[in-house]
Amino acid sequence: MPSYANRYISNLTRDTYALILAGGRGSRLHELTDWRAKPAVYFGGKHRIIDFPLSNCINSGIRRVGVATQYKSHSLIRHVQRAWGHFKKELGESVEILPASQRYGDDWYCGTADAVFQNMDIIRHDLPRYVMILSGDHVYRMDYGALLAKHVETGADMTVCCIEVDSQDAANTFGVMTVDEHNQIRRFDEKPPVPNEIPGKSGRCLASMGNYVFNTEFLFEQLKKDAQNSCSGRDFGHDIIPALIDKHKVFAFPFTDPNMSGQPYWRDVGTLDSFWEANMELVSPEPKLDLYDPSWPIWTYQEQLPPAKFIFDDDDRRGMAVDSTVSGGCIISGSTVRKSLLFSNVYVHSYCEIEEAVVLPGVVVNRNCRIKRAIIDRSCKIPAGLHIGVDHDQDRANGFRVSKNGIVLVTRDMLAALAAKTNSAEQQRA
Repeated sequence: MPSYANRYISNLTRDTYALILAGGRGSRLHELTDWRAKPAVYFGGKHRIIDFPLSNCINSGIRRVGVATQYKSHSLIRHVQRAWGHFKKELGESVEILPASQRYGDDWYCGTADAVFQNMDIIRHDLPRYVMILSGDHVYRMDYGALLAKHVETGADMTVCCIEVDSQDAANTFGVMTVDEHNQIRRFDEKPPVPNEIPGKSGRCLASMGNYVFNTEFLFEQLKKDAQNSCSGRDFGHDIIPALIDKHKVFAFPFTDPNMSGQPYWRDVGTLDSFWEANMELVSPEPKLDLYDPSWPIWTYQEQLPPAKFIFDDDDRRGMAVDSTVSGGCIISGSTVRKSLLFSNVYVHSYCEIEEAVVLPGVVVNRNCRIKRAIIDRSCKIPAGLHIGVDHDQDRANGFRVSKNGIVLVTRDMLAALAAKTNSAEQQRA
């Protein structure tokens, strides 16, 4: 029989509505988010970033979920409909898409708090006792049941999920909190240039994960107050949390992984470098994020595709992949792939070398190409003989973006501009 603790947590999760904030652009990903919101960015060979908080909800027993969208949301909405549209509302479960719809005025979502405020009527219709607000643009696995249980046990009005990070990484990037011996938050700074460090842990601080739990009526009261404040930025980190910590019970919940002895896996893949690094971690022999764990699957939409195929076995023309992840529909024809991650339907023609690359779906790499330490965006057609990531001066001359750590981003628009430039030069020579 299920234990009392399990029944207690399952009752809490059933009485919770989760709202995933998925409207952000993710401007530090540059051209990778020119045509898609950050939560819709591909990750891990088969998934999109939004699949991780959604899978965490479903695996935790939270079956009433809203996804608030705004910036260039078409691909995100299409993915959520395909992957998560099978839940039955009549059975008390649903994953609903909540575009900005100007319910209370002429503005679109003006901040994280406003995105929740504009959907209060939808949340209230489900009559939850607790509302969980989740960031839609981080990669991690977490059982939200433990977070809910701690929220109720402490008698908190609001609980902020946090993780210990390097102070340098948090500076100007994350909300940082200071807590007492009971984990009650005594100070909260949004993206401070010099984060407040954890006592006794030099160079470390508690960073907000952008995940919050509220008692429903308390949340609605605070959102209404905030909406009436003309000076507010309508943001949880800037406005709501600092206004609450002196008069209300606002607790921190440190994110830990019971299956890991060290720091739990959590990645903010908000830059090209961090996005590339997080994907590269997955091709290591024992990655910190185990996508093969059947006890905590990461659900997604998957096309019906044939298995990956590797062809030719000549000394100078061998189709092979080593220390790599290759998804369905891929064909590696007489080329070598090392320490790379290939999404679905990638076709690599002969005599190519691909190393430490993240290649998104539908890419075609023509003959005699060399690609190293790069991100190739969806549906790119790499011209024969092109070298990427070998000479960064040439990469820049070709119109590609080179990150701070030397990762090269290539998109279809960049390749189109390069082709036009090459054609113009050839016409002038003729």
